[in-house]
Amino acid sequence: MRVIVSDSTTMARPIVEVAAGILLNTEGRYLLGQRPPGKPYSGYWEVPGGKIEAGETVFIALQRELQEELGIQIEAGEELMVLDHAYTHAHVRLHVSIIRQWRGTPKGCEGQNLSWELLSHPKPQVSPLLPAAWPMLEHLRQHLAK
Repeated sequence: MRVIVSDSTTMARPIVEVAAGILLNTEGRYLLGQRPPGKPYSGYWEVPGGKIEAGETVFIALQRELQEELGIQIEAGEELMVLDHAYTHAHVRLHVSIIRQWRGTPKGCEGQNLSWELLSHPKPQVSPLLPAAWPMLEHLRQHLAK
C-alpha cells in the first residue's frame, strides 16, 4: 500500500529512500525513538530506521539501521506499507516493516530516548510525533485488526 502525505508544498527534489521498522512486542507495545539534537525535527518521536544506502535492499538497510540505532539483530520483517512524505527539509519514501522478533534489548545507541507505547492507546504518551509516524501507526492498527 502506498500513502502520500505532505506538510509542505512539494518541490522538485530527490526522494530519500528510508527503511523504517515498527518493533512490536508480545504485550502489544511498539517502540518510538526521540530524534537527537542537530537533526531536523530534533526532539520529535519517530519509528526507528534510516536511509537506504546504495546497493542495499530495504531489509538489509533495516538490519543495519536497527543494529546501529538500537543494538539489536533482526532476522525477519513483515512489509506494512510504503509512505511518501514531503517535509520542508526533504521528501522521503518510507518503506515500513513490522518487526516482531529480534535478538538483544533495544537501547538508544546514539543517545536517543526510547519509549514503548501501547498500540491500544489512540495516541502515544510521548510527543511531539513526526508527522509521517501518524499514518504508519494508523495503518498498523488497521492491519492488525484484520
